[in-house]
Parts: sequence; C-alpha cells; structure tokens
Amino acid sequence: MQTFLLSVHVLVALGLIGLVLLQHGKGADAGAAFGSGSAGSVFGSRGPATFLTRTTAILAVIFFSTSLGLGYLGGRSVERRSIVERAEAPTVEVPAGESGLQAGKEPVAPVSDLPSVPGTKEGG
Repeated sequence: MQTFLLSVHVLVALGLIGLVLLQHGKGADAGAAFGSGSAGSVFGSRGPATFLTRTTAILAVIFFSTSLGLGYLGGRSVERRSIVERAEAPTVEVPAGESGLQAGKEPVAPVSDLPSVPGTKEGG
C-alpha cells in the first residue's frame, strides 16, 4: 500500500510541476504563444487558464492527501526505540540455578588447559 501511494504521490508531484510551469501569471503575455490569446480555442473563451487552474487545484488536493497518507503509514511502521537502545547488544538472562554447571559434574576445562597430544609440535 505504501509503495502504491508513494508512486501516485511522485506522479502527482510531477504533474503539478508541469502544470505550474505551463501557467502564466496575471498580466504576463508569454502564454499567448501557446494559444491563450485566441477566443475560439479548445478550452473556451477564457483560454486554458480555467482548465489549468482547476486541474492544478485537483492535483494539489490529491498531493496533500497522499502526503497525509504517507505520513500516517510511515508513522505506524517506525520502531519507537532510540538509537542507543537499538545499538545495545541483546542480553541473555540465565535462569536461576542454571549457571552452566550440572549437579555432580565438573566443568569442562578450556582448550588451553588441556594436555598436548603426543606427536604434535607442542607435545614432542
């Protein structure tokens, strides 16, 4: 769901950028080169101004909705622990009475305390 919403968000953002760049400001005649000066255009007597404005408003509403949706989904999936808590190694607790020694048995000696095997370099 989050991937779909993110892709819609990016496409709407690109559409908004394109529509804003196509529009011209009030009093600017640079848009006349794109046909906004003719009364008999496809968009009507006022030219593409109302169509572009309405489309921009719709895309802006969709953009803000997807932004809120992504913020909500992102907040739910975040693990709420500090960096220090995540960096600490997990501790393993040994239950009482189980210290590794069993009753009546001696602990196993570390490898360095074992006698060397005859025929090796060390035990000659």
